[in-house]
Amino acid sequence: MKLYDYLLKPTEKPLDNIPEDGGFTAIFRTIACVGDSLSSGEFESLNPDGSHGYHDMFEYSWGQYLARMLGSKVYNFSRGGMTAIEYMRSFAEANDMWSKEKLAQAYIFALGCNDLFGMKQNVGTVDDIHEDYETDPDTFAGWFGRVFMRYRSMQPRARFFLMTMVKNGSEDNDTVVESQAQLMRDIAAKFDNTYVIDFAKYGPLYDKDFRDKFYMLGHMNPAGYLLTAKMTAAYIDYIVRSDFASFRDVGFIGSELHD
Repeated sequence: MKLYDYLLKPTEKPLDNIPEDGGFTAIFRTIACVGDSLSSGEFESLNPDGSHGYHDMFEYSWGQYLARMLGSKVYNFSRGGMTAIEYMRSFAEANDMWSKEKLAQAYIFALGCNDLFGMKQNVGTVDDIHEDYETDPDTFAGWFGRVFMRYRSMQPRARFFLMTMVKNGSEDNDTVVESQAQLMRDIAAKFDNTYVIDFAKYGPLYDKDFRDKFYMLGHMNPAGYLLTAKMTAAYIDYIVRSDFASFRDVGFIGSELHD
């Protein structure tokens, strides 16, 4: 065994190394994925009359691919079309997603698409997010902050990973994507134990060539969700290898034990 093979290389970028077993992401034995259709393994179908159907098939979600890859328990706290405002106002409560029995060591947040492209909500800034989250303003940052801060209050020693959206080469798309990405970066800079899975910066361009391979109509195909799982695991593995010391107490999350 060569320890060097497991350590971060001086010039390594987040997705340069894709460990088939998920690498050090497996230190998290419980993970919760808070998101929309991407987090739900949603497939889009075309009906004979030309209308489209949308089907959340969680076994194909990147979260469940992660679960099988890592051997960890992964919760799908998601549904196609989800927004931060709906999650906070009704969805989480109705689906028992605030349950203490479902507290996780790691939370991956993947929200923003329906909020910013669908609802065309004002992005807001990190200053919209407060410990007293009930008073946060009516912006995407404010509603995202409500969800984020509630889970932080429930599991304060968890690790929180904020996923950015992806670019496709279109100026209109990429401007919105970058605004969401910058907000995620600002949140991670403000709060401890919080990290960015920055696909907007380091992920592949989701252009026509990418979509021809990994999409089925307007949503991903099975290979696309598997690729997303590999990318997510690789990114978290990179973050852990960047600072092993900050993750040494992961096994104590949710307990009264300290290192």
